[in-house]
Amino acid sequence: MASAEEEKELTLIDHLVELRDRILKCVIAIVVFFLGLFYWANDIYNYVALPLIQALPEGSNMIAIDPTSPFFAPFKLTFYVSFLLAAPYVLFQLWSFIAPGLYKNEKAVAIPLFISSVALFYTGIAFARYILFGIVFGFFISVAPEGIQVAPDISSFLSFALTIFFAFGIAFEIPIAVFLCIWAGLAEPDSLSEKRPYVVVGCFVIAMLLTPPDPFTQSMLALPMWALFELGILAGRLVRRKQEANANE
Repeated sequence: MASAEEEKELTLIDHLVELRDRILKCVIAIVVFFLGLFYWANDIYNYVALPLIQALPEGSNMIAIDPTSPFFAPFKLTFYVSFLLAAPYVLFQLWSFIAPGLYKNEKAVAIPLFISSVALFYTGIAFARYILFGIVFGFFISVAPEGIQVAPDISSFLSFALTIFFAFGIAFEIPIAVFLCIWAGLAEPDSLSEKRPYVVVGCFVIAMLLTPPDPFTQSMLALPMWALFELGILAGRLVRRKQEANANE
C-alpha cells in the first residue's frame, strides 16, 4: 500500500501534468488564432494605426527606419492580437485548474468576476483605440514646431500602441481589485472612500509609470482609473449589504 507521502507526491505530479496540459492548450489556441490572422497582418496594423494616419498632415506618411520593420511590425502586432483574442480561453483554462479547490460561495463570486475582468480588459483597450488615440495623436501633431515634418516610425508607433493598450486594459481592472478587497474583508467601503485623495494621487502616479511622459496622456488614464475605483466601491457596498443581510437571517 502506498504511504501518505507517496499519495501526496502522486497528487502533486497529477496537478503538474494537468497544468502542463492546460498551458499547452493555451499555446495551441494562440497559435491557431495567429495562423488564422497572419494573412491579414498588414490590414490589422493599418486598422490600429488608422487614428494616427488620419491625424497626419496632408502628404505625410508613416515611415520604417529599420529595413525589417515593414515585415516584423505587423506580424508582432498580429501575435499580440492573437493573444488577446485567446485570452478568454486562457483564463477559462486557468479557472478550470483552480476551480476544484474553491468553495461553493467562492465559485459563485468567481464566475461573474471572471466575465467582468475579461469585459473590462477589452473595454480598456477599446477606450484607448477609439477615444484616446484620436485625441492624443491629433494633439501631438497639432503642436509640432513649424518646419517639422511629422512622419512616425511604424515600430515606434507599435511600441507606443501596445504600451497604451495593456496599460488601459490593466487599469480597467481596478473595480475588480477593489471589489475583491471589500468582499474578502481586507477593506471597508467607507475606509476606501476616506482614502480618496490618496487614491487620486496614486492614479496619476501609476499613469505616469505606465504611459509616455506627457501630462495629457497620463490624465486620460488617471481619470478613468479614478472613476473605476469609485465603481469598485459602489459594487463593494452592494455586496457588503448582501453579506450583512445574509448574516442577519
